[in-house]
Amino acid sequence: QTHLVESGGGLVQPGGSLTLSCVVSGVDLRDYTIGWFRQAPGKEREAVSCMDSRGNPVVYADSVKGRATISADNTGNTVYLHLNSLKPEDTGDYYCAQRHYGLPWCTEIASEYTYWGQGTQVTVSS
Repeated sequence: QTHLVESGGGLVQPGGSLTLSCVVSGVDLRDYTIGWFRQAPGKEREAVSCMDSRGNPVVYADSVKGRATISADNTGNTVYLHLNSLKPEDTGDYYCAQRHYGLPWCTEIASEYTYWGQGTQVTVSS
């Protein structure tokens, strides 16, 4: 049974940076595609970034392009999302999610992901 746990959120000042972690247990990360999503208060969930099972990264959200980096540590079964030059509009709950086995490509469609973590909250404020 797959289990995803996010961590690394918190209160950050504008212009700061943070790294979110998603520990995936129960499966071998190399066989799965993992996406990062976020949901700001009162807004729909949006795809931020994704890493397919081959290790290819994709950044979806135009608002974070150039500021977001996704990476993976297959040994630790962890996917990271690093965000820099944070802005108040980056505030929200950040989730990692896993696609079903056999779907090795990334997608920004949330319903295409089978398993979700509980989320970690990021607040960007001075």
